[in-house]
Amino acid sequence: MAEASFTVQTEVADHIGTIRFSCPPYNHVSVGLLAALADQLEALDADDSCRVVVLCAEGKVFCAGADFNEGGDFADDGDNAGVLALYEQAARLYANRKPIIAVVQGAAIGAGLGLALVADFRIASDQARFAANFVKLGFHAGFGISARLPELLGVQKAARMLLSGERVTGAAAFDWGLVDILAPADDLAQTARDFAASIAENAPLAVEATRLTVRGDIAERIRQTTAREAALQSDLKKTADFAEGVKSVAERRAGRFIRA
Repeated sequence: MAEASFTVQTEVADHIGTIRFSCPPYNHVSVGLLAALADQLEALDADDSCRVVVLCAEGKVFCAGADFNEGGDFADDGDNAGVLALYEQAARLYANRKPIIAVVQGAAIGAGLGLALVADFRIASDQARFAANFVKLGFHAGFGISARLPELLGVQKAARMLLSGERVTGAAAFDWGLVDILAPADDLAQTARDFAASIAENAPLAVEATRLTVRGDIAERIRQTTAREAALQSDLKKTADFAEGVKSVAERRAGRFIRA
């Protein structure tokens, strides 16, 4: 099936690169969207006038994740080819050199949470919501989330998000360390720009070298993690529980799982 239409716009001003994406109404991820974002990150890496990147989305939702509903980009992905292609682009997102600040104005769910976790920092409004809702779908976490969340939150809080699938408020995410700065919705864009400016004013070669030390071989870790995640997801997608999970989430009810 053809991917949903999307737009990606990029600009650089005052050494701050801004990437803004839109895929209405819920900003679902697709292979094409992630490839376009990775392309823009690579272009900003090559642009010496850019020292830091702000990643943001149009609309009320930051990113609702992958669409497994009937008619969605991943509804008929029986051989897992779409998921594998998506994770190839996810690894590309982690391979850039310059710091990324994600601006999360609303929900970041599933792969949308994964996209937010690509960033070095997350600045969110009090209206933001974060959820690794994979178990509610009868599914294993993807996008490298099963490795990235424990790195950021510690094992216990990561396990709470991954095993319960609960939605975490912006305030709770800030308390847990998932969000670095919490700002009122009206001040979110300016808060993000002010923080980006505090990075952009520093020596760019030193910033990039320090970031490399802090993040290490993160792109390779994500490649290894997504390979494991994809294999587990492929098995679980064949179960009746996965079909029920997708249906129950679409119908906004608890799943009636049968362990099969």
